[in-house]
Amino acid sequence: MKLLDGAIAAVDHGGSLGRASALFPHAPRPFVDLSTGINPHSYPLFELPATALSRLPESERLRELAEIAARTYGAPSAAHVAAAPGTQILLPRVASLVRPGKALVLGPTYAEHARAAAIAGHAAAEVDDFDALADADLAVLVNPNNPDGRVVERDRLLDLAAQLRAKGGLLVVDEAFMDVGPTGQSLAGHVGQGGIVVLRSFGKFFGLAGVRLGFALADRLTVERLDAQLGPWAVAGPALEYGIRALADPKWLGDMRRRLAGDAERLDALLARFDVPVAGGTSLFRFLSFPDAPTLFAALGERGVLVRHFAARPHVLRIGLPGSEEEWQRLEGALAAWASRRDDVAEETAP
Repeated sequence: MKLLDGAIAAVDHGGSLGRASALFPHAPRPFVDLSTGINPHSYPLFELPATALSRLPESERLRELAEIAARTYGAPSAAHVAAAPGTQILLPRVASLVRPGKALVLGPTYAEHARAAAIAGHAAAEVDDFDALADADLAVLVNPNNPDGRVVERDRLLDLAAQLRAKGGLLVVDEAFMDVGPTGQSLAGHVGQGGIVVLRSFGKFFGLAGVRLGFALADRLTVERLDAQLGPWAVAGPALEYGIRALADPKWLGDMRRRLAGDAERLDALLARFDVPVAGGTSLFRFLSFPDAPTLFAALGERGVLVRHFAARPHVLRIGLPGSEEEWQRLEGALAAWASRRDDVAEETAP
């Protein structure tokens, strides 16, 4: 178990072009940002009604959004859905549903969960053993996991939820990438049992992170508590409009899942050409774990291609999908330059 000292401190994430510019000041612009795991093929933009900006959001539209989200994600009903301006704002509120105690996060994973638990007053620790989560008051895992794509089977999660529920604990499952995961493993349909909160992110799969929309799926009483904390008009008018239209578009969802799967296969093939091993991931990102990861990160960055690195694990990278042929070509060129330099060094140091 890894105790997380200073867990309330801000966490570094991917997607910051300002930090990228400081780190690679001479890189060609614009950057090809593959550091976020956000779909580069966003849901089509459309003209918003003027009232989405000029008036406060109507409660009827929020109910409509909750109904559509429940159908799309598989929650029992709209009463089991709390909508918020992104899942990030939900994290400390969800952690506060349990009185301060022991929070265990199955890691390595998205660092904001431990930070949110600490903000809520829990003693937060990261564990690498799933079975250890049963000892928690608040147990958190990401499924599929970020950044390695690990999936924990639904039956194991339900067993854990029952153990936690019996002692007044809570299981939080962040399904931010379940849109491109094995949806049969989702816990969304089981939240009515209590003791389970499932988080779903809108912006990642739909490629509209700036809309700031996310959901907590839970039993009715928990949803009422979260809604009361968020207060009226928690979801902005434009976010309501995009959420209602996009979540109710099954053709786009199906087509996009197939497109992303094809793009992920293409990325795997490209990486294999340059002997870069893929250790996991989802169809929105690939997970790399190998000794040359630091040199690859630097070489790509120098050529204006950003991937996600992790300061505590320098041998690990996460790489998202290029969004255009030009970006694919820039990634290929950067990989080729890195591989050529790597091979030259190998020749020079060979006995």
